[in-house]
Amino acid sequence: MQYGICNLSIVPVRLEPANASEMVNQLLFGEYFKILEERGKWSRIRIAFDSYEGWVDNRQLFKIEEERYLELGNATPKYSADLIEHLIDDQNRFTLIPMGSLLNAAPALKQSFDGQILSGSREKSNLIETALMYLNAPFLWGGKTPFGIDCSGLTQMVYRLNGYSLLRDSIQQASQGEPLSFIEESEPGDLAFFDNPDGRITHVGIMMPDNYIIHVDGKVRIDRIDHSGIFNLDSRKHTHQLRVIKKII
Repeated sequence: MQYGICNLSIVPVRLEPANASEMVNQLLFGEYFKILEERGKWSRIRIAFDSYEGWVDNRQLFKIEEERYLELGNATPKYSADLIEHLIDDQNRFTLIPMGSLLNAAPALKQSFDGQILSGSREKSNLIETALMYLNAPFLWGGKTPFGIDCSGLTQMVYRLNGYSLLRDSIQQASQGEPLSFIEESEPGDLAFFDNPDGRITHVGIMMPDNYIIHVDGKVRIDRIDHSGIFNLDSRKHTHQLRVIKKII
């Protein structure tokens, strides 16, 4: 088995080993993974944090030893806390990194960081504050940064920055936590899931106080939620059909 780490700011993870293939996820600086298969200039990886698999260009990964991979897995994660920050290497070259980058391996990559760091579990009340930092970020399929993010990328990153683990896709996240019977039972920070006409969960958002929800629909936005689903405050109509609300923490 081979192992690797993302030593660049943001790297696309693709469905198939081709640049024209759909981006299904992203690696942020410091995220580490197993290399499952190599095909030409591409590697199929499994990300340590959520076991998500996809293809990465070999020119955009840095191989590490198993010992380093295990060390990273045993360490308490340290994440960059500002929308954008920078690292400086031993030759005084800058690498810009987005919020949520994993900083544990920075010294081994000869990078130094002196910005704000988040580490450990935080109170559930901090989830909304974190989510609001992504407000107005544009929708990007497979994205998970303030410069482009999808619905489950938002929920995963908000929870991750507060010390909690969510799987990557909305349908996977819906398998986690405890279901609630009514909206009135929910608390800010709980997750609301929505399905399509075929009954498949395709959307997720974060509950806010007073029946508001923060989610991604064209951009990260705040709308109303009721027993039918999301009521878009701009179009004045329902846009997503509510399936279930889950208490994760």
